[in-house]
Amino acid sequence: MTQQSRRKFMKTTAAATTFMIAGTKVTGPVFGANDRVRLCIAGINGRGRSHMKSFGSIPGVEIAYLADPDSRLFDSRTQMMEEINGNKPKCVQDMREALDDKDLDAITIASPNHWHSLLGIWGCQAGKDVYVEKPCSHNLYEGRKLVEAARAYDRIVQHGTQNRSNSSWDQQIRAVASGKYGKLTVSYGHASKQRGSIGFEETKQPPKELDFDMWLGPVEKQPYHENLVHYNWHWFWDFGNGEIGNQGVHQMDVARWAITAATGKVGPKSVVSLGGRYGYEDQGQTPNTQLTVFDYGDVKLMFEDYGLVNDETRKVTNEFYTTEGVIKDGKFFPKGKSEGEPLEQFDSPMAPGNIFENFINCVRSRKRDNLNAEVQEGHLSSLHCHLGNISYRLSDQTDFSKAPTSFSGDSVASGAFDQMKSQLSAFIDKDLKGMQYNLGRVIQYDAKNEKIVGDPEADAMLTPPSRAPYSIPESV
Repeated sequence: MTQQSRRKFMKTTAAATTFMIAGTKVTGPVFGANDRVRLCIAGINGRGRSHMKSFGSIPGVEIAYLADPDSRLFDSRTQMMEEINGNKPKCVQDMREALDDKDLDAITIASPNHWHSLLGIWGCQAGKDVYVEKPCSHNLYEGRKLVEAARAYDRIVQHGTQNRSNSSWDQQIRAVASGKYGKLTVSYGHASKQRGSIGFEETKQPPKELDFDMWLGPVEKQPYHENLVHYNWHWFWDFGNGEIGNQGVHQMDVARWAITAATGKVGPKSVVSLGGRYGYEDQGQTPNTQLTVFDYGDVKLMFEDYGLVNDETRKVTNEFYTTEGVIKDGKFFPKGKSEGEPLEQFDSPMAPGNIFENFINCVRSRKRDNLNAEVQEGHLSSLHCHLGNISYRLSDQTDFSKAPTSFSGDSVASGAFDQMKSQLSAFIDKDLKGMQYNLGRVIQYDAKNEKIVGDPEADAMLTPPSRAPYSIPESV
């Protein structure tokens, strides 16, 4: 970062703080007669294009800015916006330029995971509302800081777990919570979709159009290679959270939603995760086979994400096991029966609109309670992914012939481990004899204080260091 841009950022931050303390932006934007909402979309490659299409199609929404460190995207994305709604946004590599615009109402974040919380915090501090993609954080600490910023500046902050705006999932959760189908014992999340090898890419000079220092942001400086920009960063710990924090956080959110609705509990007592990266050798670091067990005491959250699957074995869904049967696919399957019964329909206060429309409605109304996926819920679901990964990363190599001792006497967890072995052996065409898996450390968790108990090494991983001048602030 140049000295000039650093001075500009400090000046901008000070100006924004003074502006908000004066009492205008914190009370919410004042819209014109047409309720126009002006947005900046940060991150305009994969998911960012969905933001462009979805927000750009909502009446009264103007995509005023597109922000991305990679200026190679600017021409094609500008053309795309012109085709969607005839608007030509301003393109910037540094989103802080957009945050300087006092007439900007909100930002949406579709960047890599390691930028999600920081951009959201900056947005709140600048008096903007925020839509942040899942997971809302790259680690637990910064997720909590994002929630604190949303509260401190009274911002509307929506999390990109769109199942919260899905009436089918809402009805299934209400059925679980009703107790009419038995007491919930296991909330099971599946996020298994095909993930192939990413190969190996040599380090090289980044393209001149890419501000790679900006792309790295809070992460320690390191060499550029083309498995980072634009998608495969998901499989590197510095930038992504593996599949559990990619597709998985959607199903994690639904699984946790059910437990909270049925029991009132927001976090587990303990977590253990296991698995590995199998089937190929490549540059990726995160597991492509992972089984995680969250113990809430009288109920468990089981989570599996397997990347070695095909069209027939792909499974992305949630199931809810009760003392009387299983709720899945929108039906109730009583114990011993293969035919499902329609669920009772429950009254629901779910706010209208898909996840994007719901956000814009709340930006206009200033009613945080009408958000279907408010950032506090997103934070709680995201931290489950982080806890699972911490357990996995603090692992020991164990032979597949030995089941985890923590699964002893637990028929559900033991059955899931056997199923994982069966699925893996079928894909790699081996009986797994002599092969090993990473057996993670059992993490004891204090949900009230969001701390790991009795394990300083694991607890320190909740708050990894961040690089100046992109550091996550202690006080937001």
